[in-house]
Amino acid sequence: MQLLDGKVVSQHIKEEIKKQVQELTWAGKRAPHLVAILVGENPASKAYVGSKVKTCAELGFESTLVTYETNVSEDELLEKIIEFNHNKNVDGILVQLPLPKHISEDKVIETIDPKKDVDGFHPVNLGKMMLSLPTFVPATPFGIMLMLQHYGIKTSGMNCVVIGRSNIVGTPMSLLLSRNTEPGNCTVTMCHSKTKDMKALCLEADIIVAAIGKPKFVTADMVKEGAIIIDVGINRIESTETKSGFRLVGDVDFDNVAPKCSYITPVPGGVGLMTICALMKNTLLANLNATK
Repeated sequence: MQLLDGKVVSQHIKEEIKKQVQELTWAGKRAPHLVAILVGENPASKAYVGSKVKTCAELGFESTLVTYETNVSEDELLEKIIEFNHNKNVDGILVQLPLPKHISEDKVIETIDPKKDVDGFHPVNLGKMMLSLPTFVPATPFGIMLMLQHYGIKTSGMNCVVIGRSNIVGTPMSLLLSRNTEPGNCTVTMCHSKTKDMKALCLEADIIVAAIGKPKFVTADMVKEGAIIIDVGINRIESTETKSGFRLVGDVDFDNVAPKCSYITPVPGGVGLMTICALMKNTLLANLNATK
């Protein structure tokens, strides 16, 4: 069993990005600028946004963090997004999800200029991805593809099961793995809450991507020997072994599944770090497109 180490891969990618940013600034061009908008006090959302802002500083990006109280109106949030759409010095805009119930996530995503949609959630960018056109790929699936590429894992011809069908992870992941690319060229089955006999499907899988949001959902009896396991889940469960009273686990029962795998991602230290790296690559791309 080999660990797919997000720390190692993300550091390698960040060094490449940092070098490109230095070359930009040496040439007299501006550094990439990412705007992050955070609504409310969700601890996980605050942590994610904090990591993104910290990584921007590490890479030489400019970043702007805009925070709002939970009761901010939808109109005020949309007006701020439009303001950044028109700001030529801003390359990427992300609004941290989830949002309060009185704000339409779809409306927020659709308001972001597709050229600045570095999360890759806008319908225009998702449509381009489906057609294999150049675009911003959603950060988590993009990060997983970068990880597979880094480790030289040849996926062509493999059977892949993606558990979860969200527009953020499951659906784009299934499209990317089925593309005529390397990594790619898989035969993909997408499983979800209505799938019958998911265990049987998983036992046929050479690759399992778990993105269902249920702690330790994928168990050892669902995994065949030598499978590749990509765990997207980040779940908080109670623990008497930590000061905080909880610990992070994935959607995979790591301790029992890992001995059966050829490769597996840990939680934490796996896909989450790759997501941030992919977001930074998208922001750099947005900058390069804007300054051509």
